[in-house]
Amino acid sequence: MCTAVGFAASAHASPSDVGDPDTNFAQQLHAVGIYGPRDSNAWIAKIMCKRMYNNLDTTATQTATFVRNQLSRDSTTAQVWQFVGLAVDYYCPDKRVLLDHAA
Repeated sequence: MCTAVGFAASAHASPSDVGDPDTNFAQQLHAVGIYGPRDSNAWIAKIMCKRMYNNLDTTATQTATFVRNQLSRDSTTAQVWQFVGLAVDYYCPDKRVLLDHAA
């Protein structure tokens, strides 16, 4: 899987901004063309992070594969990586290093 795709840009609102993180996350996903139920996307992101914390997925590629299997079949590779980047920003920022190594 190509990891040359840029991860989520830091142009979005900070996850620590006032408001519901799940709603803010959904808004950022919509900005890059990723749609779906807010709760479902937040669940995917939180499970993705849990898999990283439990060392079930130890590489960015494994993480992206998990996400690809959860998103709509018509999601592009770029959208998968954007989802992963945004999910890390919102739900497990200390795992950013795993993505930085893949870039």
